[in-house]
Amino acid sequence: MFYRQSGIRHTDYVSDSKLFPIPADRNLLLLILLIALAAPFILAPFYVNSYILPWLIWTAAALGLNLVIGWAGQLHLGYAALMAVGAYTSVHAARFGIPWEGALLIGGALSAVIGSLFAFAALRVKGLYLALTTLALQFVMDWVLSHSPTITGGSHASLQAPTFRLLGQAITSDAGRYYVALGWCVLVTIFLLNLRRTGLGRALVAVREKDYAAAILGVNSFLYKIIAFATSAFIAGISGGILVVCYYFLVTPEQFTVAVSIQLLAMVIVGGLASIIGTYLGVGLILLAPGVVNRLFGALAGYFDLRFSPETFAHIPNAVYGALIIVFLIIEPMGLGKIYRNIRDYLLVWPFDQLKK
Repeated sequence: MFYRQSGIRHTDYVSDSKLFPIPADRNLLLLILLIALAAPFILAPFYVNSYILPWLIWTAAALGLNLVIGWAGQLHLGYAALMAVGAYTSVHAARFGIPWEGALLIGGALSAVIGSLFAFAALRVKGLYLALTTLALQFVMDWVLSHSPTITGGSHASLQAPTFRLLGQAITSDAGRYYVALGWCVLVTIFLLNLRRTGLGRALVAVREKDYAAAILGVNSFLYKIIAFATSAFIAGISGGILVVCYYFLVTPEQFTVAVSIQLLAMVIVGGLASIIGTYLGVGLILLAPGVVNRLFGALAGYFDLRFSPETFAHIPNAVYGALIIVFLIIEPMGLGKIYRNIRDYLLVWPFDQLKK
């Protein structure tokens, strides 16, 4: 009974293009935001630091990837490389004495410059060919990080991040780092929520559907592909820097390998292309579900007194987790975001949908 459109009348274009035409959507978002703000006070520090904090940071990064894949329709398998550029750049800038606010922006700007190079590849190739091109650039970045001691200190070295400060105040508490990650995730979410209502968002969708048809209509596909790749890379760079200073506290080449790019792609696909709520759900499933499945399987094995070898016990939960992802995609190929929309659409007309049966 919460989702209702009765009494909602769109009499002009402004009311029809509101961010939340249905009040229940706005109220649900405010409730979730209040819970997020209160999380450090109502949850144990272990859950906040080990689950919610990385979830927020990786969600911000996945939203940036969804911008270029879901909105612009360009396959990208080198996203972790852009996060690495932002992470190393921001840490080096902070070590040179630049305030962290500027260091993160510099990291994001350099990632945007490098990410724009992917757009030039997108002008020549499409689909799987573009995916292979971006994957090749990921391998190039992995090689550069592994063979550039000046940047990384060596292939197996770690670069310690300086003390994180914002507005001159040292952010050393768990709650402080959590709120920084929450603030960045909220900013990216607000940006993408408003993007779909702008001319830029509509142009990106036109390029995604058919760039030739968009060009005939006057949409400069070259320009908008560059904007999509650069904006996505900027989000990746800042997310990489925040991931280091708020969660890892040091940066190594192993943190941003090709496996991380594949994992981010899985988050976007499982969550749903061009779906913001789906990205949150997809990141939660890919990032948090393995631990939940492991604990649940361990509890069931103990309850039923099942005996497995340590190797089998280590791999069965991963197999169950993989099967869970396959089941979700079989049920709804458009991702978890589409499942959420289906439930929401059902609630819009319930119980009056029973009258037609």
